[in-house]
This record gives sequence, structure tokens and C-alpha cells, in this order.
Amino acid sequence: MKFIDGGITAPKGFMAGGMHCGIRPNKKKPDLMMLKSEVPCNAAGVYTSNLVKGASIEVCKKHLTDGIAQAVIANSGNANTCNSDGVEKAEKMAEAAASALKIKAQDVLVASTGVIGQPLPIEPIIKASPVLAKKLSKEGGDDAAKALMTTDTVPKNLAVEFMLGDNVVRLGGAAKGSGMIHPNMCTMLCFLTTDVAISTEALESALQESVKNSFNMISVDGDTSTNDTCCIMANGLAKNEPITTDGEDYQTFLKAMKMLCTALCKMMAKDGEGATKLLACRVTGVSSDENARIVAKTIICSSLVKAAMFGADANWGRVLCAIGYSGVPVDIHAVDVAFRSKMGAINVCKDGAGIDFDEDTAKKILLEDEIGIDVTLHDGDFEATAYGCDLTYDYVKINGDYRT
Repeated sequence: MKFIDGGITAPKGFMAGGMHCGIRPNKKKPDLMMLKSEVPCNAAGVYTSNLVKGASIEVCKKHLTDGIAQAVIANSGNANTCNSDGVEKAEKMAEAAASALKIKAQDVLVASTGVIGQPLPIEPIIKASPVLAKKLSKEGGDDAAKALMTTDTVPKNLAVEFMLGDNVVRLGGAAKGSGMIHPNMCTMLCFLTTDVAISTEALESALQESVKNSFNMISVDGDTSTNDTCCIMANGLAKNEPITTDGEDYQTFLKAMKMLCTALCKMMAKDGEGATKLLACRVTGVSSDENARIVAKTIICSSLVKAAMFGADANWGRVLCAIGYSGVPVDIHAVDVAFRSKMGAINVCKDGAGIDFDEDTAKKILLEDEIGIDVTLHDGDFEATAYGCDLTYDYVKINGDYRT
């Protein structure tokens, strides 16, 4: 099981592309992407937990009622959320893509990301769809990933190759996410592709499990977006023995999906708005899986912890503070805390109390761009890891004038 080049178009039968259509004023920034499979796919999706949802989500859910999809069209620069004509325009996006790709509109998934509450200009999308459809290629995954970007600074496009029996199979993904990122789906769009033959039911189960331990364990700023969408399409062109139930092949597929989704979510966390550091908080020795997840996410969401990491300050008291208000019953006198990076590791708290440690060494460890926060509760055998980033001056600058 290994990462390979190609990203979202690495699996057999997928083509993608991206271009500037006119939604965003900057003509140098692509704002429309398209993804197509040669054949209809079994498909599944998960979406934001926010009660306010983008119009594209309603359309995606409707189009996935039969568990089949063949293409995706998505725009950046406008979320198409809280608009009276939002669903109508999202349907028109699907129809435009379907017409250009010569497939059924029902089989097109739709997504939008950007500013909330501004009417989506549909004419540029309709006009550009035939042009973009002709541009789709096996090499177009990066262009598609770039077209999803809003405040992202880098495209996120990865793929994994692995074996199912005697068959080489692939799983690819393109994602965007930088701000308004919080557990239970974030301001993120993620489109996963695979050439594995797998039933819709098994695919949905694997997606739910993978999202639970990856995208739902990220937080950049504590805001849960309105447009989060994570969809997967499986076209079966790898010709493996179809996966329909839990078994060895299903577990291998699930492992690959978790590997890919975790890598993508770490890219999102590291690319958080204004961020300079990726934070990974691993909490072990917990009484249950749910409690482990709650504690890890609470720590990674703490503005004080995030600010301390920005300043390379080994202020472990802020970690204990977050644990204390997490809502999980914890023996605070049995908590250990350590910080780590490629410069080493240092214990800073034992049994809920401070211990002597070298501040200069801690500073060197925390000056790196990837920091681990290790917490042990000594209360069970469960563990969880949450991902986030530091809180910087630039986060406020970016969001202070986001619309302009």
C-alpha cells in the first residue's frame, strides 16, 4: 500500500480538469472543476452537520438516492448558500455538465464553495461547461484541485495504490479546505475516486468510517461550514472480485481509504488560514473511543493551545485546561503531557502537575512546523488523534476582509 502520482485521476477510467469561468474576478485563479468516469459508478456521500446547508448538498443528496453517479461539477468563489434560487442553480449546474458530458443529469454531483449569501452567477458555468468537458484528461487532476481552492495556498491531490487479490487497484482524492474548518465536517470539499468494484452499501460504510477518523477530527478555527461535501465514486474497472460484505478485501479497502483521507486531512490542517504549524494531538489511555475523540478535539480546538503553539511556548497548563472543560470525566491528577517534533520530545506534565524541563529544549521542539501534543489519561485502552494548526495574526487578517 503506497502513495502514487496522479491523485484523483490515478484510478482507471477517471478524467478531470479545471478552468477560470468568471465567478471569481481574478482570471488567473481557476474557479470551475469537472470530474468524469468512463462508466457510471457506485457512489456515496457525507455532508456538513450545520443546519444551514449549501444548495448543492440538497442536489447531491437527491442525485445519490439511487447510489449512482458518473461526474462532478464544482465551483469556487461562491458557496450558493442562503439564496432563494440556490437549488435551481445547483440543478442547472448538473444539467450543464450532463449536457456537455452526454450523461444523465441525475448522475452528476454538484458542489460549491466560497462566500455565503451572494447569488451564484450561473451563466458563466453554463457557458464554460462544454469548454471544460473537452479539456478533461488523465493529467487534469491538479487543475481540478486548484479550481476548488479558496483561501487554500496549495492544491490537495493524492492517490494510493494497493492490491486486492491479484488485482492492482487505486484510490484517489482531491480536496480543498483551509478555513471554517471544524470537526463533524469542515469547510471542505473532497472527491474520492476508485477503480475498485464495491457495492454502494459497502462503499458508504467505508466512507462513514474513514471520515469519522479523519475529516471529522480536524479543526482550524472551530467554525463548522455550510457546504462540506465528501463524495466517493467507484467504477469497478479494476475488475477485482466485487466487495459486498465485510471481509479481508473490505478491510484492505478501508485501510487504504483511511490512509488517503488522513493524509488529505493533515494537508488541510497544515494549510489552515494563516497557519505556520500542523498540530497533531494524540490522546491515549482513555475509557472509550468517544471520550478519546472528544478530549483530542477539545485540545486541538483550544484557541489558547493554538496560540501557545504559534509562539513556541510550552504552556502545558492550557492543555490541561482544555481537558478539564471537555466534558469527559477525567482524573486530572493522572494526566501526562509531552510535546514532540522532529527535534525530539519533552515531557512537561506528570500526574497532572508540572515537572522540571528545559525551556530552551522545549522551544526548539516547538519551533518546528509539525508539532505533536501527546496526552495520556491512564484510564483505559482507547485512543484518538485530532489534527489542527496554530492560531496566528494572519488568520484574523484573512477573515477580517474575506469578502473583499
